[in-house]
Amino acid sequence: MLDCGRALRESGQAVAARPVLRHAADLAVRLGAGLLISTATSELYATGARPRRLHLRGSDALTPSERRVVLLAAEGNTNSTIASSLHVSMKTVESHLARSFRKLGVKSRSELGAALLLPAAQREETMAI
Repeated sequence: MLDCGRALRESGQAVAARPVLRHAADLAVRLGAGLLISTATSELYATGARPRRLHLRGSDALTPSERRVVLLAAEGNTNSTIASSLHVSMKTVESHLARSFRKLGVKSRSELGAALLLPAAQREETMAI
């Protein structure tokens, strides 16, 4: 995957290379492959990307704002309560939750607490059993 992303970048297709390289970096991080992480990060920068985090899924992929919203939702707070306490709009809360659900691989609020505790790879194994 890393080689494919590099080939795309070298052929002048930097925009097309970014998602491939982000996926390669995410896999490298989950596998703990230090050299691949470094290479994928360098390739991403070469495409003009400035990744804030290399994780695409799991709790490590959440932004600080998404994490705050998810923690409040996991505690049972409503969207309007979350919006009021964080001084943001309901739409912002809804957007953060939608992105967080995708990143965490959950379908309901009741799954949020467990999803924050388990790494993505371990949660996928648990769901497969």
